[in-house]
Amino acid sequence: MSLSKPSADPENSIHVAVVEDDAACRQALIEAIEVAPDMALGWAVGTREEALAQLNNSGELDVLLVDLGLPDGSGLDVIAECRTRCPRAVAMVSTIFGDEVHVLRAIEAGAMGYLLKDLAPPAVLDELRSLHAGGSPINPMVARKLLLRQSPIPYAEPLSVPTSETALSQREAEVLRLVARGHTLDEVGRALGVTRHTVRSFVRRIYAKLQVGTRAQAVHAAIRQGLLEDDRPGR
Repeated sequence: MSLSKPSADPENSIHVAVVEDDAACRQALIEAIEVAPDMALGWAVGTREEALAQLNNSGELDVLLVDLGLPDGSGLDVIAECRTRCPRAVAMVSTIFGDEVHVLRAIEAGAMGYLLKDLAPPAVLDELRSLHAGGSPINPMVARKLLLRQSPIPYAEPLSVPTSETALSQREAEVLRLVARGHTLDEVGRALGVTRHTVRSFVRRIYAKLQVGTRAQAVHAAIRQGLLEDDRPGR
């Protein structure tokens, strides 16, 4: 099913695609996107096969919201295909699965955000905006599981020892600690007395310095460099 919002400004809108097998949930997301002034719905489907077909013929796409448990396969295949067919787009998972295996597989497939299905559609849209702006939204419970995980996420390249150019500043370390605990950009901004835009700039610098692309990877890179020792169990 291909949908669009005629009133959307094609130049400034965030173009969204949805892969959600629950019809009621999918419809609620469609309706929320259609009334959002800064978003345009490209398409919304309920199966892996439909999503792959849409990606093969997709026009402009900025963000992709994907359920993992689809009736004809895994949403991970959709995320991986999106990286090939729509390299400009970023993918975020919305699922009932919060266990470590699903989270890590989604990250490996290319997901830049991970939500559990406990958010109302307007809140999901806020997370999509954050994703499009360069953030990596992640459910707080999922973030904590990753933080407490004993073994590190494998990296294509080993992390280098921080230098004066790559070491985090005291402020950046503060931001990372709050982000690692699952706080949103707005919550971090309120805690530090800065704007959401400023927090986002900090996050981008942190990602660049740690040579990572997601919140989960940033947390594990920080643990490996001893930046989050105070957040470890028993501390």
